[in-house]
Order: sequence, then C-alpha cells, then structure tokens
Amino acid sequence: MATNRLSRETSPYLLQHAENPVDWYAWGPEALAAARDSGRPILLSIGYAACHWCHVMAHESFENPEIAAVMNDLFVNVKVDREERPDLDAIYQSALALLGQQGGWPLTMLLTPAGEPFWGGTYFPPDARFGRPGFADVLRAIAETCRQNPDRVAQNVAALGEALARQAENAAGEGVPREALDAVAERLVAEVDPVRGGLGGAP
Repeated sequence: MATNRLSRETSPYLLQHAENPVDWYAWGPEALAAARDSGRPILLSIGYAACHWCHVMAHESFENPEIAAVMNDLFVNVKVDREERPDLDAIYQSALALLGQQGGWPLTMLLTPAGEPFWGGTYFPPDARFGRPGFADVLRAIAETCRQNPDRVAQNVAALGEALARQAENAAGEGVPREALDAVAERLVAEVDPVRGGLGGAP
C-alpha cells in the first residue's frame, strides 16, 4: 500500500496515518513552505494514539478517498501528535476556545499559509449528522471563504492573534524576583543534611 510523508516519522500516532490517502505533512518547515508556495491554507489536525474520536474521524474521513481528494486539492494537510508537540496543541486549543468552541481531540484547525489560526472545530462527521455539517462540505466552504472573502479571514487572524498575545502576557506574569530565589536557595542549602542526606534532621 502507498504511504505518505508520515511514514518517515517516529510518533506512533503519526505512523497510524502513514497509509491514509491524505497528503499529510508533519509540522515543520516543509509543510509551512508548501503552504506558502501554493498559497493554500493549512488544515491542521492534532490528536493522539489513544484518542477514540481521532480514530473515528481517521476511519470516516482520512481513509475516505473522496474526502482525502478534497483535502489534498484545497489545503496543505498537517498532522500533529499532541504528545509530541504539546506546545502546538496548547496554542491551537486556546485559539479554538477564543472562537467560542469547546476544545478536544481531534482538534481541527484552519490556518493561513503562515500558520495563523482563523477557524476550527474538533470532530466532524463525513456527512451532515449529529447537528454538525459534513467534513467535505466544511472544507469546501472554508476554501471558498478564503478565496471570496479574504478580508474576513484577515479579521479573524488579527482578532485571534491579539487575544492569544494577551493570553501569553497574562500567563507569563512578572516572574519571581532574583532576591526571592536566592533566599529560597540559601534556606534549602541550610536544611540539607550533609551526613545522612535529605532535608532537615532525622525523623
């Protein structure tokens, strides 16, 4: 059976998708260059090996030749193992939350060719059901919006970018002053028992 680029990866989750008819890339310079050179948006799918709905979506959509053809025609498709790249998962889960969506896996995000998020969701069925649109229909609608209404995409990118930057600033905080760290270190060193090891005296 033919394999895609994921056959070169070591992640068990990515290797599970190596025989999909989807033209998957792993996250990295090659994928971003392909998106930039083609001008196509990125379809980012983040999951992990033990994720039930990741397997369901893989079977229903990523192994489906018709849906894979839509994905390959309209997007640069990138697969990420959240256990390998928790940093990317955290960023794009935050972006999804800012869009008013509940997070989870598989995480399905649509990005500009520069990797900036503008829309997303989690599991999509192959056909409309469960009150959700079919995956191929979603992809066609997103691609059409990118072509016909790039200003709307740019507005989403700008709003999400600002909100994510504010979140990052709040998360960073002021940090612990150097003097406080030095005081804690001196106190710990004073507590170390150089003969018996450990902290403090014998029990």
